[in-house]
Amino acid sequence: MPGYTHKNIGDAKDEAPEFGFGEVGEARFGLKDDLATEEAGFSHWKLRPGKRVKFGHRHEDAEEVYVVVAGSGRMKLDDEIIDIVELDAIRVAPEVVRSFEAGPEGISLLALGARHDGDRGEVLDDWWTE
Repeated sequence: MPGYTHKNIGDAKDEAPEFGFGEVGEARFGLKDDLATEEAGFSHWKLRPGKRVKFGHRHEDAEEVYVVVAGSGRMKLDDEIIDIVELDAIRVAPEVVRSFEAGPEGISLLALGARHDGDRGEVLDDWWTE
């Protein structure tokens, strides 16, 4: 195997419909498999304008850094809601529940972190409803 892997994120499977939020946007989880990474993991989230992911999630071990690559919106972190814009980077401890809402132009985010096989996280349905 060569010392690098080249893939286009857009070619990875969109799993949002399987998780019940296909109308909200796109989600490409587990891109570590597409790139055959040994230690790094990441996902890509893309939300349509004004849409919100109503569920929150947290992890057992995985600290994540979210980077806004395009657009703007808001991010709910436990009980706090923050505004986020392009090129913002937000570090989130594993135990913090998090979710996203797109602004008027939509939002595209990368979730980056160390690979933690088996830690798909805990999903909290209807967590961001107000």
